[in-house]
Amino acid sequence: MTATTSNPWRARLPGLLLAAALALAAMLLEPWTKHFGMSALPTAIVLGILLGNTVFPRISGHAGAGVDYARSRLLRVGIVLFGFRLTFQDILGVGATGIVIDIIMVACTFLLALFLGRRVFKLDRDSSILIGSGAAICGAAAVMAAEPVVKAQAHKVSVAVATVVVFGTIAMFLYPLFWPILQSHHGFDQHAYGLYVGSSVHEVAQVVVAGKSVGDDAANIAVIEKMIRVILLAPFLLLLSAWLRDKNDASGKRAPIVIPWFAILFLVVGAFNSFHLLPKALVDALLMIDTFLLAMAMGALGVRTHAGAIRQAGLKPLLLATTLFAWLIVGGLLVNIGVARLFGH
Repeated sequence: MTATTSNPWRARLPGLLLAAALALAAMLLEPWTKHFGMSALPTAIVLGILLGNTVFPRISGHAGAGVDYARSRLLRVGIVLFGFRLTFQDILGVGATGIVIDIIMVACTFLLALFLGRRVFKLDRDSSILIGSGAAICGAAAVMAAEPVVKAQAHKVSVAVATVVVFGTIAMFLYPLFWPILQSHHGFDQHAYGLYVGSSVHEVAQVVVAGKSVGDDAANIAVIEKMIRVILLAPFLLLLSAWLRDKNDASGKRAPIVIPWFAILFLVVGAFNSFHLLPKALVDALLMIDTFLLAMAMGALGVRTHAGAIRQAGLKPLLLATTLFAWLIVGGLLVNIGVARLFGH
């Protein structure tokens, strides 16, 4: 019995250290990259891709086990800890209007992604699901959370994350330009604008910037609305898992029931956090650990992504993401106006 067989952590250590170094670098760069709409997570995947297509092939024999552990197991732990970013009291800040808007937007955006991806752009199922998840729910974190359920290839995940970065960044600068029009033609106040931003912009960091460009009240409502979309991640993953199992059954391959335990624990952590039992300093520390673990997973994913595979993906993923972006802007506005009128606002 070899040392690596008896002690798998010894085999994983080099790769885990590599992923940790990428995560640390991404977090240190965040004060600069956030001006371009990129949090530590997308930055980590970019750094990982650079490393994976230069140095990593020469050390993959030593570091591969740890890299794969980071992009699978540590990812799941990171999604669970992501629950500390939300409380169910947040829902009270936007009321029934905000909840209904988010449910409609998540469902319509994802279903539209599936239809357009498969029928119009002739993309594979996994790419359509991943790009749709990122646009519908919470950007890169949703893509990464869907990956263990879909079991997609690394380059497909990277392409989906790239679409979130590109269109989320554009949204961050574009939405504030809509504010005067929304205010004068549609009677939007900061609360309504915040609901619109939170229900249709990809990443939390991008939501914050787009909201703060108009005002603090808009930013606060936008973040709360965004957090409801994050809460919807758990039921979305459960439904996705059940749907994929049925699809596998239809193809003649009997698939086991896959319950994404990390999605359930994510909700449990969010529910626990709603009671505010932990000191704020401890919650802040847990969120820092969570960011680090998710950045490690992103960096590891990037390391396993080959540039040739991304090039081979071609324009189709970008066309799908572009169409979804147009839907989020126009369809999101119509849904927000329609639901607000329904509730008498």
